[in-house]
Amino acid sequence: MTPHFTQKELACRCGCGLLPAQEFMDKIEMLRMRLRFPLPVNSAARCAEHNSKVSATGLSGPHTTGQAIDLQVSGQHALELVRMAMEMGFTGIGLKQHGPREGRFVHLDTLPNKEGQPRPHIWSYES
Repeated sequence: MTPHFTQKELACRCGCGLLPAQEFMDKIEMLRMRLRFPLPVNSAARCAEHNSKVSATGLSGPHTTGQAIDLQVSGQHALELVRMAMEMGFTGIGLKQHGPREGRFVHLDTLPNKEGQPRPHIWSYES
């Protein structure tokens, strides 16, 4: 999909083949180029059924829109990522920076503001 992100790592994990929107991935690629360090993908596109199994957001969470990604970064890289994401206009930023290092991530999305989903917005994950 982009020079630094493959279809395999971005596709819905259930095997349905759903991918993020190309425009969204172009923005993620630009972010990656500006940061100049790897952004391993934990999760990107999710079909509604798979999302309902792995997320409290159910059938219609941000990942089902093709405009959301979870990137496995922590520490200084997470801070740099959040700063740059805010500068670039990402509207949703979720942080999980506790627990084992391999379980830490930053969620990014470009969703519009709407009832029940305020944007711009930042949040942290409890577990």
